[in-house]
Amino acid sequence: MATTACFIIVSRNNIPIYEAEVGSAAKREDSAQLHQFILHASLDIVQDLAWTTSAMFLKAVDRFNDLVVSVYVTAGLHTRLMLLHDSRNDDGIKSFFQEVHELYIKTILNPLYLPGSRITSSHFDTKVRALARKYL
Repeated sequence: MATTACFIIVSRNNIPIYEAEVGSAAKREDSAQLHQFILHASLDIVQDLAWTTSAMFLKAVDRFNDLVVSVYVTAGLHTRLMLLHDSRNDDGIKSFFQEVHELYIKTILNPLYLPGSRITSSHFDTKVRALARKYL
């Protein structure tokens, strides 16, 4: 079954520091821009929800047609890991977020990484895509 999934990491200052189309569905030319637009439109909702709950994993914060936005908010830095998807696998999505969060922590602890800058590591990208295939 083909899935649509777009994953993005947004810093505390609402700056995207990592973006990837991780779904297995056939790519349309305009779908990447639409997915980014939906995710960025959900940032205000996420900002409000993040302060009303102590949970890090926010299941379905926004919907667009058959696509759902799920979010994982990191503690302390308030970095948002956002996933636009069409699957209903909450446990898999939560596991995906937790493992990507661990990868993110390892990346920001690297002394050569400048906090708030784009994550351009091919190793990070490969690991995120492997986790997406595994859990999504």
